[in-house]
Amino acid sequence: MPLYNHVKQAREELAISQTELGKRCGVSRQTISSIERGDYHPSIVLVIKLAQIFNKSIEELFWLEEDGNEKL
Repeated sequence: MPLYNHVKQAREELAISQTELGKRCGVSRQTISSIERGDYHPSIVLVIKLAQIFNKSIEELFWLEEDGNEKL
């Protein structure tokens, strides 16, 4: 089941680079890029860190595909 996210949009709202976000989370820029593209499913610890950095709920950042509909 695909995991979708709004990490890129949230990062752009804060006007920070993938490199800066990676430093704040303790991961590489490549990891952030992979998450944004949907190629990597982060651990729950990383999901919580991202939610805290963006001051958003986990559900605002990540969701699973349900009934074939992507959340916009």
